[in-house]
Amino acid sequence: MSAPIHIVGAGLAGSEAAWQAAQAGVPVVLHEMRPAVGTFAHRTGDCAEMVCSNSFRSDDDVMNAVGQLHWEMRAAGGLIMAMADRHKLPAGGALAVDRDAFSASVTEALTAHPLVTIQPGEINELPEGGNWIIATGPLTSDALAAAIRAETGTEALAFFDAIAPIVHAETIDMDIAWRQSRYDKGETEEERTAYINCPMTRADYDRFIDALLAADKTEFREGESAGYFDGCLPIEVMAERGRDTLRHGPMKPVGLTNAHNPAEKPYAVVQLRRDNALGTLYNIVGFQTKMKYGAQTEVFRRIPGLQNASFARLGGIHRNSFLNSPTLLDDRMRLRSRPHLRFAGQVTGVEGYVESAAMGLLAGRMAAAQAQGRDLPPPAGTTATGALVHHITGGADAKTFQPMNVNFGLFPPVEAKGGRRGRAARYPAYTERAKQDFNAWLAQA
Repeated sequence: MSAPIHIVGAGLAGSEAAWQAAQAGVPVVLHEMRPAVGTFAHRTGDCAEMVCSNSFRSDDDVMNAVGQLHWEMRAAGGLIMAMADRHKLPAGGALAVDRDAFSASVTEALTAHPLVTIQPGEINELPEGGNWIIATGPLTSDALAAAIRAETGTEALAFFDAIAPIVHAETIDMDIAWRQSRYDKGETEEERTAYINCPMTRADYDRFIDALLAADKTEFREGESAGYFDGCLPIEVMAERGRDTLRHGPMKPVGLTNAHNPAEKPYAVVQLRRDNALGTLYNIVGFQTKMKYGAQTEVFRRIPGLQNASFARLGGIHRNSFLNSPTLLDDRMRLRSRPHLRFAGQVTGVEGYVESAAMGLLAGRMAAAQAQGRDLPPPAGTTATGALVHHITGGADAKTFQPMNVNFGLFPPVEAKGGRRGRAARYPAYTERAKQDFNAWLAQA
């Protein structure tokens, strides 16, 4: 049997990497510092703990790039997608999960695998040899982050990420709020009523915006400077860009009809999505925030239906670090200066749970191939997985490199059948080609 692959970090990327390598017949040692060494965002020592949201976003593998990424991970026998499917919650066309049951099942699967050893403890320096994957995520420990900076000779790039609050369902006033997915999307009644909606009149909205802009917020420490990832902006930052920004973003009222007053169109709507299988917890969709805790309670209770809300978790902001991967990593996700080290997950500059796990899947398979004396190239750039890894390891401009979600803009152009134009024709052409090319890659992997 080959020497073990060592993986640092049991988040979504590290967990998927460990599963893929072990399934390929290569022993794995998975190093995890939690819970002995905690982070701002994590609560447990479980593998694949989800902290920002419970959503894997759209599950549409015909018209959506992240849905295509779901498809590829399922096709590759991915553990993260298998456990997400097992513990999914009604969420219209999105894939949302019961986060505690999800992480517990990932932990159970890895613990039970005969080729996986989970080793508690912090890795605080870069190893000198072997076959390693660094999948420590955006909250890499200070010691290991310092070692990475010393090796790469540059300050790690960083951006600030925010977490949305979670509300106890029993404290939502359902005489004001109602259940409905946007555009009644979903195949079952449960899916079509997966969200709780809180309506706002124009006066409600104006008062909310005024309170939001005036609220006490977390300030950056002196000398601390970083931008935000546009896909996870704090709501107060969006509000500062214009009073109607939220009403055209996470608070848009389209595709919804107030069940209590169908004739009256809400001026804005706040949506809450189920956070656990019991339906006792709901997170406020798109409401990432940097408001201080006391201010959050006061401001969020201005939302009609949440005037008596009790919060299971308030929002927060934390610093995320990532590599300038286009200059530091090769297309096998190896650190150019130390090719025995691969990186995977959000630390490589991908954004999102699914994207992070997909990079773990790829790193795990590549490391396993290396352990078996083979070289495994990445999938074609026409696939969702390949488009992401090609972007972060050379396709992006290193000078302006920022975290990126998967999207069709990363794919090479494709001609729709019959020369038809528009998204309705082009997007299925992207995903049809991606499926063919990913299956071809799996056949050689």
